[in-house]
Amino acid sequence: MKVGIVVFPGSNCDRDTYYAVQQVCGIDVQFLWHKDGSIPSDVQCVILPGGFSYGDYLRSGAIARFSPIMRDVVRFAQQGGLVLGICNGFQILTEAGLLPGALLRNANERFICRTVHVRVENSSTPFTTSYTRGQVLQLPIAHGEGRYYAPPEVLDQLHQDEQIVFRYTDSNGISTPSSNPNGSVDNIAGICNRKRNVLGLMPHPERAIEALLGSEDGKGIFYSLMHYFEEVGV
Repeated sequence: MKVGIVVFPGSNCDRDTYYAVQQVCGIDVQFLWHKDGSIPSDVQCVILPGGFSYGDYLRSGAIARFSPIMRDVVRFAQQGGLVLGICNGFQILTEAGLLPGALLRNANERFICRTVHVRVENSSTPFTTSYTRGQVLQLPIAHGEGRYYAPPEVLDQLHQDEQIVFRYTDSNGISTPSSNPNGSVDNIAGICNRKRNVLGLMPHPERAIEALLGSEDGKGIFYSLMHYFEEVGV
């Protein structure tokens, strides 16, 4: 399998993600420039990394959504290709309409950079099969606009279709107001689309792939991708 990592002006987690995919998990990977008009035919998964695409002008992800490559990312996802959005990448996915809802300013109006706990709510997506449902992960966050919001009818649909993949919790896996770092509705930290081939999350799994970094819990995302493509024979 081959993974493509999109680089936007202002991306700053692209090399961290590259390292996690290639050096830690042994997956073939290449960078994709935001002005590229198409995704190479040998790429089976596209990752939109964290950072501040286009300086987060207007709002996070609003300008990146119109990058030339995003037209093909939308096509790629609609045809079943796997797309992972991390932090700013999650924001871009909602702006592009590939995931429902929106990411708003943190409830405390401050940039937050710290380690949090999240609970795995759905372990049956291509990105989460290496985890077990209910497993509590320790992952870092770093964002100013990470407060997930969706209107009640959309939230109901997310529950019904089991599209909520990660929730903020305490170390015991209990969702409480104090374990919600940014005020996200229903403590949501990550969601997928109905087809399960698009995932967005605010925490940074690529920053939690070695014990030296304080946690290896992020490895499961990348291992899940590797196992998924082994099963489908890519």
